[in-house]
Amino acid sequence: MNYSNIKIESFTRQWRLGIVIFITLLLAVACHHDGSISVNDHSTNTACHQVEHGAGITCIPEKFERLVTLDEASLENAIALGIKPVAAVISDFSSYLQDQLTGVKNIGTIGEPNLESILAIKPDLILGLDFQQSIYSLTSKIAPTVLFNFEHSGQWKEIFTNISLALGKKEVAQQVMAQYYHRLEEFKEQMGDNLSKIKISVVRIYTDNINIYLRDSFCGIVLQDAGLSRPESQNFTASEAANLFGNSIQVSIGNELIQKADGDVIFIWTGENTSQATQIALKRLEQLKANPLWQNLKAVQKNKVYLVPDYWIGSGILAANAIIDDLFKYVIDTP
Repeated sequence: MNYSNIKIESFTRQWRLGIVIFITLLLAVACHHDGSISVNDHSTNTACHQVEHGAGITCIPEKFERLVTLDEASLENAIALGIKPVAAVISDFSSYLQDQLTGVKNIGTIGEPNLESILAIKPDLILGLDFQQSIYSLTSKIAPTVLFNFEHSGQWKEIFTNISLALGKKEVAQQVMAQYYHRLEEFKEQMGDNLSKIKISVVRIYTDNINIYLRDSFCGIVLQDAGLSRPESQNFTASEAANLFGNSIQVSIGNELIQKADGDVIFIWTGENTSQATQIALKRLEQLKANPLWQNLKAVQKNKVYLVPDYWIGSGILAANAIIDDLFKYVIDTP
């Protein structure tokens, strides 16, 4: 997911929630005259370590028990590090995580976390990405808040490392990444000489257009790590793509340019933010399949087109491992 394109809460909503938090704090103080209890009691007696992030510098408690995450990347990375949040923003794009979300309270949608709910949960740490800086002044009144820089999904390894350091899970992160690379080495061994011959195309069908995902997208990084090549139409780095297309990780193509989606294997998905939009995208895919230009693609004629789930536009190590599962499943026997 390209978090930079997500619209966050309006100023009016932020102002209203700020008033709610302020009043709640006043009530908390009024109910506890000795000052021993407060909903945002960031105790100076608690050991903590300072972390510099996209919204400032925060002192993170060495021991925290009630983590709240504000987006998919923070949620997934926390789970991968062995920390289950008490609450999180859980979107339709988190479907591959559902088995691990039992007991995690859903506190809103991407870009619009419910601050009243967060306040009621009484977290001792809030974790998110810097596209939510406009609510930082509010969340930091509830609990220590860290918002990491994350320009595009191809930076998923960096964000995983930064979160692991912030949460005191450096060794766990190293083990998780070591297992990731071990699986990729197994994939390369099974591919043998075919590895250098296969070009992988990645396509997303939106409700109103068709996009191809480029080299430094989330899935593109996994494909690079797997030693797989991309078609020339998709072999652009993030900086090249930003200069050429105004987007670091994907570019739109029309039906007349559908040949840019060709490859030895095509992975395609239609995930959208709502079920209604997803159905529209699926209908658009069926229309595309009837297009003679689509039917002329090499991967289509070889029956090497695979509809895959939304973890292909993920942002964390768990989604990356799910992509590796698909590579073992669909690519190993590709001539």
